[in-house]
Amino acid sequence: RPRRQLPPLPAHLEMDPAPATPRWNLERPYLTGRFHQEAKVSAASQAPGSKPFSLDSFSRGAGGGAGSVLGSYAVSVQELLVIDDLLSALVGIEGRYISIKRVRGKEGYVVFQIDSSMDLALQELTRRIFPLCEDFVLASQFVESRSHFKTGLVNHALAAALRAFLLDYQAMVAQLEHQFRLGRLSVQGLWFFCQRMMSSLNALAVLIEKAMSNNTSGSATLNLLHSQAKAMAGDSAVRSLLEKMTDCASAAYLRMLERWVYEGVIDDPYGEFFIAENKSLQKESLTQDYDAKYWQQRYSLKDGIPSFLNNVAATILTTGKYLNVMRECGHNVQVSLSENSKLTSFGSNHQYLECIKSAYDFASGELLTLMKDKYDLIGKLRSLKRYLLLDQGDFLVHFMDIAREELTKKPEDISVEKLQVPLVLCCCLFVSRHGENRFFAALVMIIDKLTLRHCIILSLFIIYTSLLLTSRCEVQQLLPIQVMKI
Repeated sequence: RPRRQLPPLPAHLEMDPAPATPRWNLERPYLTGRFHQEAKVSAASQAPGSKPFSLDSFSRGAGGGAGSVLGSYAVSVQELLVIDDLLSALVGIEGRYISIKRVRGKEGYVVFQIDSSMDLALQELTRRIFPLCEDFVLASQFVESRSHFKTGLVNHALAAALRAFLLDYQAMVAQLEHQFRLGRLSVQGLWFFCQRMMSSLNALAVLIEKAMSNNTSGSATLNLLHSQAKAMAGDSAVRSLLEKMTDCASAAYLRMLERWVYEGVIDDPYGEFFIAENKSLQKESLTQDYDAKYWQQRYSLKDGIPSFLNNVAATILTTGKYLNVMRECGHNVQVSLSENSKLTSFGSNHQYLECIKSAYDFASGELLTLMKDKYDLIGKLRSLKRYLLLDQGDFLVHFMDIAREELTKKPEDISVEKLQVPLVLCCCLFVSRHGENRFFAALVMIIDKLTLRHCIILSLFIIYTSLLLTSRCEVQQLLPIQVMKI
């Protein structure tokens, strides 16, 4: 049996491990809605001496030949025959007088053709219905191809929503067929009853064409849905349909966002979320280098950010980082989720923005409390004030007097070990005079090469900071948190 060729996937999805699609779904065209596009099976699959299978063997019926030309019948008979074929064409199946041709170079695109001998008035009405048939085939192909694992959760959800819509469409076709069997349906009536579904399916077909041509996934698919819904503002029914599709497609994305802003965890099996995690960076590197890349590059924003989250992307990133830091420190954060705090949709009421802001306020408050109570933030700030901002800098004078001989050497000749001893000695003397400060042991000595210009800038910074620290009010303006008494 011929193997189906599916549209190519985005490059980043090709790299992600995903379960393989069963061969059952790939090798059996009658399960995929694409059997009308297969002209024949390979000769190898045929029994010896048998003719190659062709749709022509049944699509033209038993009455083949010159006598079966549609134009040879009366107009009333032609109408009955073409309605029977149209009901099949509406669900992507060839009839006796309506054929399907595949468009070369366009995967999933087909065109419908009618017997040219048919009455011209009937031909015109029939061709008006063909776009609906073609849109159905395109939508069916999209549902099938985007249901594979590698296409991602957003495309899975969108395909499921489209499948539910197509079920309603097929129910409509079944009702029309019932009316036809009762002798109550004409071509004009068929055209009338298809009007409501035609505009909806056409809007979905435009969406599908853009999605397939750009191989969208994840945030790109959501952006496309969002923009298409805005573009259809003049048609309330179609816009409502596209907004429903957006809500369905964004359900999986909302679950990823919820886990990040409420737990600090990235649950993104197909790389669709707009926050990337660099697992090669570990927190253990901070014990050797406090300026390690861990803080900035462990979690970072990708390029593909949903348009409706652009303004709060940095807030979302920071919220998850706060929660992640607390979890890495062994602090279990319990976020109480109410009905109002759940992310249900990216609707026009912007309720999701309020949820994100509340999550950020909670995470920042919990982290500040943890730093104050468990890790003595105030004590560390007080040490910064004493040792780095030189609030009581007499220890530095003693240190430079004791280490004068070593400090006069060239930077490459200075021994850090010889400087560390007088530094500890001066700090111990400083602590004995001004009271206990258990963080002085964390001071380390490093040798850096600075030009005179850098030294002047550093000196000016120290003087400026010292002036600011003379006022407690100015201290509170400096720190972007609720500063306590230092």
